[in-house]
Amino acid sequence: MSKIVGIDLGTTNSLVATVDSGIPLVIADAQGRRLTPSVVHFASATAEAMVGHEANRVRLVKPAETVYSVKRFMGRRGADVTSEEMLVTYPVKNDGGAVAIPIHGKNFSPEEISAEVLKKLKRDAEDYFGEPVTRAVITVPAYFNDAQRNATKRAGELAGFTVERIVNEPTAAALAYGLDKLKEKSKIAVYDLGGGTFDLSILELNKGVFQVLSTNGNTRLGGDDLDRRIIDFLVEKIGDNLKGLGVDGKLEPPHVGSYNKMGALSRIRESAEAAKITLSSENEAEIALPFLMPEFSFSYQLTRAELENLTRDIIGRTRPHCLRALADAKLAAKDLDQVILVGGQTRMPLVRKFVGELFGCAEFEETRGSLRLGTEHHKAAGPQLNTSQNPDEAVALGAAIQAEILSGGFKNVLLLDVTPLSLGLETFGGLMNVLIPRNSTIPVKAGEMFTTAMDNQRSMLIHVLQGERERAKDNWSLGKFTLEFEAAPRGVPRVGVQFEIDANGILHVLARDTRTGREKIVEMKSAVDVADAAVQQMVEESVEHAFEDLAVRRWVEAKLKANEALAATKNALASCAGELEKDYTEQVAAAAQAVAAALATEAADGAGDLKRLQAAVAALDEITKPLADFLMDKAMEAMLRKRGLIQ
Repeated sequence: MSKIVGIDLGTTNSLVATVDSGIPLVIADAQGRRLTPSVVHFASATAEAMVGHEANRVRLVKPAETVYSVKRFMGRRGADVTSEEMLVTYPVKNDGGAVAIPIHGKNFSPEEISAEVLKKLKRDAEDYFGEPVTRAVITVPAYFNDAQRNATKRAGELAGFTVERIVNEPTAAALAYGLDKLKEKSKIAVYDLGGGTFDLSILELNKGVFQVLSTNGNTRLGGDDLDRRIIDFLVEKIGDNLKGLGVDGKLEPPHVGSYNKMGALSRIRESAEAAKITLSSENEAEIALPFLMPEFSFSYQLTRAELENLTRDIIGRTRPHCLRALADAKLAAKDLDQVILVGGQTRMPLVRKFVGELFGCAEFEETRGSLRLGTEHHKAAGPQLNTSQNPDEAVALGAAIQAEILSGGFKNVLLLDVTPLSLGLETFGGLMNVLIPRNSTIPVKAGEMFTTAMDNQRSMLIHVLQGERERAKDNWSLGKFTLEFEAAPRGVPRVGVQFEIDANGILHVLARDTRTGREKIVEMKSAVDVADAAVQQMVEESVEHAFEDLAVRRWVEAKLKANEALAATKNALASCAGELEKDYTEQVAAAAQAVAAALATEAADGAGDLKRLQAAVAALDEITKPLADFLMDKAMEAMLRKRGLIQ
C-alpha cells in the first residue's frame, strides 16, 4: 500500500508531512526548507509554473503574473468576494460567477493555482521517499463550507493525489500537540490565526477521539489583513514624504511615466510582512525601500508598539468568534483544560497576550519575546496556554498523524528518545545558530542555508555544537569539518547544512554547495548519550547567564553591522578621492571614527556600549546618504557612457 502524506494547504505557506519510524515530521525540500510559500508565478502561457520560494522572489518584479493568498478565493463566487479582498497585485476576474485569475490570456481557477502548490509538495515527498506518492490527507479551516472543501479536494486531484480525507485544521493541530493523551473528557480550544483565515474550535476528547463541540471563525480574516494595515500605514508615510519634497503625494507621480506602481506595492508588501515577522521577536524593525521611485527612496523604523496600535482592532475581531464558540459549546473559559495556538500569526506577542487574557489562561511570562506558561499556577488560574509546538507546522504534523492512522499505523507506537540539548553551528562572530532545539523527538531532520562573510572565501568551516548558550565557545564542540567551493564575492555561495539524528541518537551532518552539488556527510558522536548531570549543569548555566549572553549576541550582531558600514565607507571614500568637498570628507571620517571608538568599548566579557554603537552607526548611515547617492549617480553615468547614451 502506498504512503499517505499529510498536507497543510495554507494561505501564506504550505507543508507536507509524514510519519517516519513512528515520529511525525515535516518533509523538507532539496534546500532543507520545510515551509513552501503558497505563491505561483507564470512566466508565459506555455512555461511550467514556478512555485514556492522562487516564485516569491519573482513576485517583486513580476507582480501581475504571480499569484498568492489564493486560498481566500477557493470555492467562492465573485459575488461573495469583497472589494478589499480584491486588493492583490495580480488580476482577479469577478463577474459574479466563479472567481478566476486571468494571466497570459488564460483564466486560472483558484483550484488550479492551488494544484500547482500541491504538485510541488508532491515532488518533495517523492524525492524524500524515492517512490511515487499518490495519496494524501489535506487540511482545511473548520469554518470552510462544502463548496470550499470540495474545491480543496479538487485541487488535490488536479495535482495527482487521491484525497483520502479532508480534515479540520483544529483537529489536526490537537493531534500534533499530543492532546489525545490527555485525560478523558478533556476540553481544548484551538485558536488558529493563519495568513488568510481564522478559526476557534472547541474539542472534547472521548475515548481517544476528538469530538468537535463547536466552531466559529472567519474565512476572510488573517495575517494578510495585518499586512494590508501596515501597507496602508507605509503608503501614507510615503505620501507624506513625497509631499514634503513638493511631489504629488501618491504612489504614481505624474512626472514619472515609466514608474511601475504594482512593482512598488509588491516591494512595500514584502517589507511590511518582513517587518511584522521581525517584530515578533524584536522591538524595532527597519523598513528600507531604496529607489522606490527613480528619484525617491524611503526608510522607516517601525516599532512593535506602532504595529500593535495598527493591528489591535484586527486581532480584537477574533473575540466575538471565540465567545460564540464557547457559548455554542455551552462552556465557560474556565471549563477548558488547554488553549493551543496554531498559525504563523500566533507568534505575535500581542496575539498571545490577547488569547491569554480572553480565556483567563494560567499565568504566563515573557521570555525572549515569546509568552510561556507558568504551569505552577495552572490549576488555580485557568486553562493552560500551550505554545509547545511550532505553530507553522502543527497542522501538517497532525495531518500526517491522521494519514498514519488511515494507513493502519500507530498500533504499537514506539517511545523514542529526545535530544537533551540543542544542536547547531558556529556562525560568523562566534555565535551559535540552533538547528535542532532541545527536547526534539528523534529521529529528526533539520536544515538551513548559509553563505560566506568574506570576499573570495574558498571554504566554509562547519563547527557542530551542542548546548544552550548564545556563544559558540560556551557550548560543547561535537566536531568540525571543511567544505570547499569556488571563490566568489561574500554572500554569493550557498551552502545547505542538514542535521539528521537517527533512532539510535547518532548525529549525521550534511553540507552541500548548492551551485556545484559538492557535499560532505560526517557522522558525529551520539547527540543523545549525555550524562543527566551535564545536561542539568548546561541548562542551569544558560538560565544563570541568559541576560549577559543575550547582551553579547546583540553586541556581536551590532558589531558585524558596524564593521560592514566602516568597510563600505572606506571603499566609498577611496573611490571618490578628490571628488568630494573637504569639509564633507572630514564629516564622514569623523562619523566613522565615532563608530570605531564605540567598537573599542568592547570589554573582556565580549560586549560593549551597545546604545553608543547603534547611535554611531545610525549617524554614519545618515551622513553617508549623500555619498551613496553620489556613487549611484557615478555608476549610472558610467553605465550610460558604456552604452553610448551620453558622451
